[in-house]
Amino acid sequence: MKSLILRLDRWLTGLCLYTACLLLAVISCLGLWQVTSRFVLSQPSTWTEESMRRLLIWMVMLGVVASLRQGALVSVDLMLRLSRGAWRQVVRWTITLVNLAFLSVLIWFGIDLVVRVRFQTFASMDLSMGWAYAALPVGAALAVVAVIAHHIDPQNEELATAQ
Repeated sequence: MKSLILRLDRWLTGLCLYTACLLLAVISCLGLWQVTSRFVLSQPSTWTEESMRRLLIWMVMLGVVASLRQGALVSVDLMLRLSRGAWRQVVRWTITLVNLAFLSVLIWFGIDLVVRVRFQTFASMDLSMGWAYAALPVGAALAVVAVIAHHIDPQNEELATAQ
């Protein structure tokens, strides 16, 4: 079971990180197009600003998956550095359980939010707002796998190099 979770996590984390980087590139290109169309062509693009905001939500939620897997987010570094033995296990379990509780809340209320806004559309595009807000429950669900994998096989490189 442990190897299955770690294999699934390796695949999901890689996919999320790759997609988040790709979204950053797309957002940058959209920003460049928006500036070009506004100041060079004197005809501002109506859809790029809204697209960039929505893609940024997806990028952040997918990037959180990779951050949680590396233990670089929502952790108590000082307590982990100072703790040894059984106390370190208590700290690690506490961090994992708090992360899982937070992600569960995000999944629950994210699904509720998507259901509530599914009939609303963006002002500049004929696209449901549910697609943008789906990033919350989807990213949180993927992050649950990363948190569990981090608990099974911790990767705290920043703690090893911290001074």
